[in-house]
Amino acid sequence: MRLLVGRIGRAHGILGEATIEVRTDDPDIRFAVGAKVNTDKRGDLTIVSGRVHNGILLLGFQGITTRNQIEEFRNEMLYSDVDINESTGDDDEYHVLQLIGCTTYLESGEKFGEVTDVINLPGQDLLAIKTDEGESLIPFVHQLVPEVDIKNKRIVVIPPTITGEIK
Repeated sequence: MRLLVGRIGRAHGILGEATIEVRTDDPDIRFAVGAKVNTDKRGDLTIVSGRVHNGILLLGFQGITTRNQIEEFRNEMLYSDVDINESTGDDDEYHVLQLIGCTTYLESGEKFGEVTDVINLPGQDLLAIKTDEGESLIPFVHQLVPEVDIKNKRIVVIPPTITGEIK
């Protein structure tokens, strides 16, 4: 599957490097030397150098050796072909696209709703679930999402309840 992984920013230095706005959680893999990324307008680019400078990822691409050349790529989106079903080695790690469309159930087996989005927050992710009563947001933590079966598109959730009166 073709996924957006970054955006080329401004040129850095005179040797054709560019700042990269990272839009992936696997930059070490997606932007490794030798990796190919794709753009809509200019086709494939092969990464020949990568480094972090003052917290900003800088990449160099094959055939681009001057500041003027890389400036022509400014604001180009970078895509990678990614197999979202490939095992990461971590049983509790899922790709957002694997979760969207899954049907959620309560522990009792009653259907709760369908995952429509995954909201990434600093503390944890939230599952946005469309239910008959509207949208429900459930923190994507093991205590509230004890079972995820990607193969069968089935997730068990324990919706948090609000106790007491709100004043």
